[in-house]
Amino acid sequence: MRVESESQLVEAVRGAKAPLRIVGGGTRPVGALAGDPLQVAISGISLYEPGALTLIAGAGTPLSEIEAAVAAEGQRLPFEPARWGAVLGAAGESTIGGVVAANVSGPRRVQAGACRDSLIGVRFVDGTGAAVKNGGRVMKNVTGYDLVKLMAGSWGTLGVLSEVAFKLLPAAPAQATLVMDVPLAEAAAVLAAALGSQFDVSGAGWLPGVGAVVRIEGLEQSVSYRAGRLAEILAAWAPKVMRDEGAGLWRDLAGVAALQGLPGDLWRFSVKPSDGPLVAARLGGRSVLDWGGGLVWALVAPGTDARKLAAPYAGHATCLRGAFAAFEPEAAPVAALSRGLRDRFDPKGLFNPGKMG
Repeated sequence: MRVESESQLVEAVRGAKAPLRIVGGGTRPVGALAGDPLQVAISGISLYEPGALTLIAGAGTPLSEIEAAVAAEGQRLPFEPARWGAVLGAAGESTIGGVVAANVSGPRRVQAGACRDSLIGVRFVDGTGAAVKNGGRVMKNVTGYDLVKLMAGSWGTLGVLSEVAFKLLPAAPAQATLVMDVPLAEAAAVLAAALGSQFDVSGAGWLPGVGAVVRIEGLEQSVSYRAGRLAEILAAWAPKVMRDEGAGLWRDLAGVAALQGLPGDLWRFSVKPSDGPLVAARLGGRSVLDWGGGLVWALVAPGTDARKLAAPYAGHATCLRGAFAAFEPEAAPVAALSRGLRDRFDPKGLFNPGKMG
């Protein structure tokens, strides 16, 4: 079933006789894929005020459409949303609702925060078929419960998004990327030194065959000065400074290009940045680090329980492709809270059954 308006979405949920599998662009087929497909195609930018750095769009709006609209005004989504379709082998076009549902956040998270930190309003339909609105067009909204943050990262298990609102930021006119050809074992020291500096790093990761990469963005003169000073701090690792030509490295890092098209089970670990290289080393295989080492993408042999292989670690792991449960099992108190939320928002158990446990 395909819905193109919130009223159609309300009718679809109210009339549902069986569980529903919520679909946006179909680029993140993670976890249980049970239920009748319900494709959310509520598309279009309903409000964009560049002067107020605010945008509201239908949940089914293609991410590319939103990025093009804000780029034309010299602005951007702060959290640099990544596209996972290629690394997951999924066709389709990423939608802004899917980005919010998975709380997808790219390399700039180390500076600007996650997707949920830029989200200021949502509209969604709950499991009873009621349309719910929370948040608003302003950057501060403290009225009622913060359902905005709750919906981000809920993977469509609490409600079906129909509309989302974001705060934006001006796009940086210049950037510089420092590249250091260091092995994985040295990545933690390099990235910690960069992020611990006063030079406002907006990206820090490690790519196989490339090494550690660190990004600085801003005004031209500021970028030149900060990149030079940071290169002095990182001199022991012989950094190479790239200007605009380094942008491709960040697209590759966000989209995990180094792991695309390769066989094996695909895992994603969110851990302490200092633990990232250690977790990647325990896993073996091929890995990519983002968020200063706090995000580990890894390919392992089929059938490998990467959680056991990487233990001990403080954080959580997601099996994106493989035979294991997609999401980290929750501690009993947290699991009870999760069940209570699902019972409240989806009492009939319609939405994405079994996806998050």
